[in-house]
Amino acid sequence: MEHADEGIRARALGFAALIGGNVALACGPWLVRLADSGPVSAGFWRLALALPFLFLFARLNGQAVTGLPRKTYLAVAAAGVLFGFDIASWHVGIGDTRLANAVLFGNSGSIILMVWGFVMLRRLPAGREWPAIVAAITGAAILLGRSLELSTANLIGDLFCLLAGILYAGYLLILQDARKQLGSWSLLALAGLASTPVLLGVALLRGEPVWPTDWTPLLVLAFSSQIVGQGLLVYALRLFPPLVIGIGLLTQPAVAALVGWWVFDELLVPLDLLGIVLVASALVLAKVVTPRVRA
Repeated sequence: MEHADEGIRARALGFAALIGGNVALACGPWLVRLADSGPVSAGFWRLALALPFLFLFARLNGQAVTGLPRKTYLAVAAAGVLFGFDIASWHVGIGDTRLANAVLFGNSGSIILMVWGFVMLRRLPAGREWPAIVAAITGAAILLGRSLELSTANLIGDLFCLLAGILYAGYLLILQDARKQLGSWSLLALAGLASTPVLLGVALLRGEPVWPTDWTPLLVLAFSSQIVGQGLLVYALRLFPPLVIGIGLLTQPAVAALVGWWVFDELLVPLDLLGIVLVASALVLAKVVTPRVRA
């Protein structure tokens, strides 16, 4: 009975971590908008301020960041560059589209990985894979169409967030082998080390202000997204199957939509909600049915 109680407590803590991590990540776009640096500069500070803590957590958990094969470092560096462009593209899109759209399209990497799996395996979707693809295409078309109705800028914001999802899928594909040799914290630390110069370079090329006058949103962004959000998900991912992780992911667009309505007066009509439900459903299905392929 005692072991059963411990198991229940562990699952309850894991579920709380899963929801808490997703809520923390969902608040990221709000903080990006609050930052008085440029959006890409906010991405730079998000990683740069968190890096010392990521390396510290890697060390405390006995995860190596030195003495690894050269091939591993090259893969992590390449993935980190893609992650830098992913954050840059997503943060630019956040400023132009609704928060719910930004979160959904920014998380579209799992759907893109599913489609990539079909291409690499040279087969058509089957079973539950078809509903995921149909829901994703239909929901995305509704949301993109609604954004175009609002303004061309909104549509462009959606496309930047969708590009971020594609770049994130590439990041995950490159890291397939490296994940076997690196712990979660060391992977985040090393990839972040490669991402920060990319973000700083893009911010400077865009002519953004890099040094903020108010550090509060950036400090909260670094803490909530890279440390609390990622840390809680690292803990929760070990405890639940892909379906539960996918359902937990639905917290993000719900929180983003609520923040968008409450803080920025972003009203969602029933058609918007239909698009959100379809894309969110596709994200859950993609977590479960994505074929395993090598990059």
